[in-house]
Amino acid sequence: MQRQTQTATYWQELTIEEEDLEHLYELILEEERPRTSEDLALALIEMRCREEEALIKRELERGTLYQPKDSYEVGEKLVFPAFGFALGTVIGVRPGHNPRYGDFKVIQVRFEGEEGTREFVSELAHPHKLNRGKEELLAEALVPPDQLYAQYGQVVREKLVESLRANDEFVSFGDEWFLRGLLSEIHVGHLNIAEAVLDVSGKPLPPEEILKELDLPPRPKEALVFSVNYALAQDERFDEVGPEGRVLWFLRRLEPLQALECPMHLRYQPLPYDRASLDEELLALEGELDDEAADVEAPPEELDSVTIVLTYPHRRAGTIPLTPRTRGFFPRRGRGERTMVTLIDGRTGSPMPGWVVHRHNYVCGLDRWYEEHDLPTGAYIKLERTDDPLAVVVDYLPRRPKSEWVRVAMAVEGRLTFEMRKRIIACEYDELMIVGEEDRTLLDALWLETEREQKPIFEVMCRVFPELAKLNPQGTVHAKTLYSAVNVIKRSPPGPIFAELASRACFVPMGNGYWVYDQRAR
Repeated sequence: MQRQTQTATYWQELTIEEEDLEHLYELILEEERPRTSEDLALALIEMRCREEEALIKRELERGTLYQPKDSYEVGEKLVFPAFGFALGTVIGVRPGHNPRYGDFKVIQVRFEGEEGTREFVSELAHPHKLNRGKEELLAEALVPPDQLYAQYGQVVREKLVESLRANDEFVSFGDEWFLRGLLSEIHVGHLNIAEAVLDVSGKPLPPEEILKELDLPPRPKEALVFSVNYALAQDERFDEVGPEGRVLWFLRRLEPLQALECPMHLRYQPLPYDRASLDEELLALEGELDDEAADVEAPPEELDSVTIVLTYPHRRAGTIPLTPRTRGFFPRRGRGERTMVTLIDGRTGSPMPGWVVHRHNYVCGLDRWYEEHDLPTGAYIKLERTDDPLAVVVDYLPRRPKSEWVRVAMAVEGRLTFEMRKRIIACEYDELMIVGEEDRTLLDALWLETEREQKPIFEVMCRVFPELAKLNPQGTVHAKTLYSAVNVIKRSPPGPIFAELASRACFVPMGNGYWVYDQRAR
């Protein structure tokens, strides 16, 4: 006997019926609490399995279960599970014999909807696999619903969620589902109170804290919390900023612009390039750069601290990138696009509000910190874990202030140029990446012009490379230096830049990451 619910085909071809939704409706109504899509999918699987078991039992009760060992009389009705619980009537009995099995009887059976007859053995003394009673038959090859969910739950959930979204009687917050008719009435007055509570607090609050001030009629706590979450989610004033597994609400107007909109210097339109052109050396350099837009897939390591190099786009935006090396220091995404964290100044211990912007893979809130410590592009930034999963120490590697010759970017007559100038540096830095700047307003205008004209990355490189080469007596430029400089006027991860280096004849490798530019071969 093969149950349909025990097959992959059944669940892959599942159609969510109105009866399914009615069952889930009653389930939520009876408990008066929200349920996750996982809960509802498992409940659906359990219901379908129960229905099939009930159908099998009804089919078995229509007649006598056929077993080769038993004796049957003319006119007796038999049920054959191996034929889909077909019902047949015994219309004749004759003797039978087989040298191997001895004497037995043969019954002639006519099935419903069939004109002819079929013959089956009866009173067979020899063991046979069909000699099973109802209880044994029902227990045979029965996979429990939780195991079915483990195998087919994802498919069921996707189909169920699609049906729930199309049904106005169900409402959702994140992955939780509830009934619209069970929502507590939360009017604009309640929402104004919630806004005032968050405004006075000045920090994100869980719905339970907001609920205390709303004076809603008594209901089960889970129903009240869902109602508050659902109402706040429909109002643009509120933003859910909690980490994975936790709901926290805040006011959008209290969030910094960098958390709400991707800063200009971090906006990247993916550039097509031939990744196969990157050799081992270029791939290794790419892995050192910690660019959130790079095609680097490294398994996250559980490190207590990590040190990265500050790039120009993140220096200007007041951010740090979320990469395979840094992501593990920050909470995973919850229901919203942002998660509020605390950034702790490693020099002073002072807390700073930070925002993990999951969609664009950066953490903002460091603009003032960069300015206060006068950190240049190329500075080493260190992240350290704390006991609080929502707090991260941000530090730099200090040293005695010293005047250093560094590359300084300037916009002169509508083009990017570089000069070596002295700057007071009070931190450790990557000599290949460091870039100072002169007149940000002019550099930003050059950035916007480059974006407006949609200049190809190759053209930008051809303009920037000679400017860097003139600073070196050998005329060589390191790939990391070129990456750092290009990002002063055009956002690009290292991949497209390195691919141009590797594939264009005008760029000649000199070894150890250094290149020269031959304008004649352009």
